[in-house]
Amino acid sequence: MASPALGLLLLLAAALIPAPASAIGFQLHHRFSDRVRRWAEGRAVPGAWWPEKGTAEFYEALAHHDRALRGRALAAASDLSFADGNATVRLSSLGFLHYAIVSLGTPNMTFLVALDTGSDLFWVPCDCKQCAPTTSPDFGPNVSLNIYSPNASSTSKKVLCSNGLCDLQNRTSCTAEATNCPYVVQYVSANTSSSGILVEDILYLMTEDTTPQIVKAPIVFGCGEIQTGSFLERAAPNGLFGLGMEKISVPSILSSQGLASNSFSMCFGDDGTGRIHFGDKGSLDQQETPFVIDKSFAYMINITGATVGNDSIAAILSALVDSGTSFTYLADPLYTKLTQSFKAQVQEQRRNPDPDVPFEFCFDVSPTQTTISLPEINLTTRGGSIFPVNDPIFLFSLQQNEYFYCLAVMKSNGLNIIGQNFMAGLRIVFDRERLTLGWKNFDCSDATKTTKGGMNSTRANTTQVTMPKPPSNGSTQKKLTRSLFSLLLLSSTIL
Repeated sequence: MASPALGLLLLLAAALIPAPASAIGFQLHHRFSDRVRRWAEGRAVPGAWWPEKGTAEFYEALAHHDRALRGRALAAASDLSFADGNATVRLSSLGFLHYAIVSLGTPNMTFLVALDTGSDLFWVPCDCKQCAPTTSPDFGPNVSLNIYSPNASSTSKKVLCSNGLCDLQNRTSCTAEATNCPYVVQYVSANTSSSGILVEDILYLMTEDTTPQIVKAPIVFGCGEIQTGSFLERAAPNGLFGLGMEKISVPSILSSQGLASNSFSMCFGDDGTGRIHFGDKGSLDQQETPFVIDKSFAYMINITGATVGNDSIAAILSALVDSGTSFTYLADPLYTKLTQSFKAQVQEQRRNPDPDVPFEFCFDVSPTQTTISLPEINLTTRGGSIFPVNDPIFLFSLQQNEYFYCLAVMKSNGLNIIGQNFMAGLRIVFDRERLTLGWKNFDCSDATKTTKGGMNSTRANTTQVTMPKPPSNGSTQKKLTRSLFSLLLLSSTIL
């Protein structure tokens, strides 16, 4: 069972009752957010530690996540959320941007899982033959992660080869229709995979009505007996929550059961907090573009151009919208055109290239600067809707009053990916029924508040970034290490 330090025990009402079809959501927090920090400090969470934004430590976990996982190449319903949504804590070895606590089985057991629109299967470590350790000095002295076992849950059922969710590619291992359905998920990251058997059990959700109710949703997920590669190197040690379009994903299962509309949204706050809502179909004032429907069956959209400040760039390409990737990746010719235009419009001096720095365009900030003037970046999508990039840079701290920033776009050899950094400040709606992606500027801490205008709003050609104040305790400033850049470099080589 997880340590109380993680707050992973689900506190359920005395009577758990099924709810009528309703949409479900839960709140997300970036592990470095101020809200998570206050939560953990108020509970004296062992091992909790928050790096300063802009330091090497702040970005190290973001990059490590990409390295591990970038291999994945009904209208009346109300929103649903996870029953546990707010309890988060920073574990320095977990390389994910956004994760949530989910509760499974009877009695319920909780898991800290990464949220990933770039893959389909939800799996957790289970009856392990080869899994990541449940305890580690890197997790903190009193933190232990859970391992699921079908035999320990009275509501668990094995999924047989005859089940429609038993993937055809895995049925080659089935000796009979009545045998357990095996699964294998291969990731592009070197030798990284998860394998085991499919099981069915209860996932606890909650309606987002005026009178919230617990919803016990029977879902199919992976009992991950064997993990390999990066999953043994501290990436996703407690499971991965696939949100893709295939019928095995949780959004697909909730829709097929009539528990939620075939749509969900994720909100990525500027401050690192976030929310996810199953059944959310967005709003009339959001901007939209259709998904590209092809054999990849992924959240791909067409990009028809971009603007950088006063420059307009012509482009025709498709891009994967992936919550599971920290950074944005673009292939030529758009990569070169966008980065060169950005460089020409900023005032700061470009830093000398460093082979260990994967971001190619980085710029020194004067110690006397209080603001940075940046050209606005927008992507034009099929149909003409504008996708605003609210946070295109990462600001690094070398030491007190010494900063530089980088355009946080990496060069890809082919696959274009809109990563989480390009989604900051937006509510992204993955409408799988209408096959469209929707978005709008949004305050993720207030479910009713739109920011920076609606569908027809326009933005200035430049934006001002205020420099952070020096920390009162200089000991929190860390020297920018090569280890960060090594991790970032590794994350760029798996595309």
